[in-house]
Amino acid sequence: MGKFDLYKIDLKGMQSDILNAEYLLDNQYFSNIGGEDIQKGKVNASVTVTKKAGVFDFSFQFKGFVVVPCDRCLDDMDYPFETNAHLIVKFGKDYSEESDEIIIIPEVEGTINLAWFLYEFIALAIPLKHIHAPGKCNKQMSAKLKKYSVKSDDDDSFDIDDNIVVTDEDPIDDEQMES
Repeated sequence: MGKFDLYKIDLKGMQSDILNAEYLLDNQYFSNIGGEDIQKGKVNASVTVTKKAGVFDFSFQFKGFVVVPCDRCLDDMDYPFETNAHLIVKFGKDYSEESDEIIIIPEVEGTINLAWFLYEFIALAIPLKHIHAPGKCNKQMSAKLKKYSVKSDDDDSFDIDDNIVVTDEDPIDDEQMES
């Protein structure tokens, strides 16, 4: 049994017009999928497949959290989220993607593996910018960032937490920052 066999759905063998599936996407799942954006998390995924005249309508609901690096201090942070996604699957001669939401799979196979689709929907739900809440960033790294950042008087685009204190004691060696 392969590591993603759990996520296969046999569309040709669907006995009823509606199929429900539940998945717990945990650290092992994210490790196995090998995506760059997310390596850890715990997400509950609910999938409902509705068969309508040779077309399979997939509805996805996701709720949980993923672990992503903070863009400011580089420490891991939990990012909670809840999102929905939609996918239409049709049978055809060869595999193809007609659009972001419409997939053609070979009728002779009749199955679809949702493992990568689940990952992509989660990754798309995470914003590009990941920053801890004010006061939660790694104080040592934030102090270094503030110490080495150049900011003009009229530039408000770069904001470091106001509660960071830069001291003469250097918690992070300067040589570590340069390498």
